[in-house]
Amino acid sequence: MSLDHRTVDQGWLADLRASLADDFATQTARLRELTELNADTGDPGEAHNQAALLAAARRNIEQITGALGRISDGTYGLCERCRKSIPAERLEVLPHARFCVPCQEKQNK
Repeated sequence: MSLDHRTVDQGWLADLRASLADDFATQTARLRELTELNADTGDPGEAHNQAALLAAARRNIEQITGALGRISDGTYGLCERCRKSIPAERLEVLPHARFCVPCQEKQNK
């Protein structure tokens, strides 16, 4: 089943927007916490772990922000490459998906 942009359930989009906003707040708090704890312990392994956690939090915030922007501008659920609808099942699992599966596979190559 694909997301039909002409008949999108506005309640579903509102719930998704609220969920993404909650995720954004959580990730922002996590990023703030990680940044504040960015004390150098002298352990290279710990520094590497800290850097990876910071990068993951930033990436999550970027993905959430992108999804919220696409909801706002009416392009949510459209593949950024082929402009076809991304299946609703994919969006349920990966709400920040920017590409349909075939285009994502091409993007990863």
